[in-house]
Amino acid sequence: MLSKIRIVDLSRVLSGPFCTRMLADMGAEIIKIESISGDPMRFYPPFKGKHSSYFTQWNAGKKSLCLDLTSDEGLEIIKKLVGESDIVL
Repeated sequence: MLSKIRIVDLSRVLSGPFCTRMLADMGAEIIKIESISGDPMRFYPPFKGKHSSYFTQWNAGKKSLCLDLTSDEGLEIIKKLVGESDIVL
């Protein structure tokens, strides 16, 4: 349904990841941007093995990219991604 839509996802915690998970389920390409240390929700219980069940549930079906948005290189990458995307969340 949304297979031609690309979304850059800068969201964290619940509402943003939930929104983009639904859009991914409908076929959109989601590129989740995380800080170099990773999304804080990766470290929230409950865990299945080493993986946060919460993080896995709301971020399935997405591509993930860690960027340092305080660096020039990180800013150039995000600017390029935003320019090539349909939606920024």
